[in-house]
Amino acid sequence: MAIGFAFAADRAGSAEEPAAYAIEVNDVTAKVGEHAVMRVTLRVRDGYRILEAYRNRMIKLSAEDDGVAFDKEVVPATLEEGALLFAVGFRATKPGKHPINGLFRVGYIRGAGEMAMVSLPLIASVTGTE
Repeated sequence: MAIGFAFAADRAGSAEEPAAYAIEVNDVTAKVGEHAVMRVTLRVRDGYRILEAYRNRMIKLSAEDDGVAFDKEVVPATLEEGALLFAVGFRATKPGKHPINGLFRVGYIRGAGEMAMVSLPLIASVTGTE
């Protein structure tokens, strides 16, 4: 399994400031037709915290081909130890490597009251085996 990391800037056009979030995702290999789960973790860096009152979720899951069928259109987040956890259920529908995409909709708080709701991309792959 490969581990991929993606970072998203917390302010548009702010090249000097590090990203507010780090996304941790493992590409998954699963037998064609069997149910599997891709676990994705979204962590905030120091000075930020998750906006718990916001409906943090992953949406718009898709595969570049018809090689992956997802369980749900919207995957809600679970908050654990300051990180958002997503369990993306799916079935590989044919063998081979299938790039997948999704969109996180998450909210964070910075400092005493700066709130932001942002969209962040998910890029990963599912490999279907016989």
